[in-house]
Amino acid sequence: MTEFKNRKRTLMAPSHYTELFFHDEAVALAAGHRPCGECRRADYRAFLNAAGHSGSVKDFDVCLHAARAIPRVFKQNRHEADIKNLPDGTFIQSCAGPALLWQDALYPFQPNGYLAATSRPTGTVTVLTPKPTLQALWGGYRPRVSKDLGGS
Repeated sequence: MTEFKNRKRTLMAPSHYTELFFHDEAVALAAGHRPCGECRRADYRAFLNAAGHSGSVKDFDVCLHAARAIPRVFKQNRHEADIKNLPDGTFIQSCAGPALLWQDALYPFQPNGYLAATSRPTGTVTVLTPKPTLQALWGGYRPRVSKDLGGS
């Protein structure tokens, strides 16, 4: 969504938050972001509730940032997990690059969108989605996924 309540603002304005645009919500979540508390209030609340968070959103954001970034190295924090324990909406590192787990399939992702589905692999994989976001996915939060899923 690039509009909200007919507001117009200068993108990337100094001393304001930085606008980020992603292919879809699953990609944004894998990058360590959460739904906006202003323009997507219902999703924001559902996400935090599914993540089991009841404190301040600043506390959650600090936790989320720590789970996604390696300080002073400018790299993504990743971890290993058994794929059978990962929910829909999780991004993993596959041999084809980043890929989305969705409805028992794996969708490789490239900047122009998702490629055709492949079989969901088995075993241990490298997880790109941060752990606090995984908690929300395990808790029932279902991200919005692009209609181009699977190259259709």
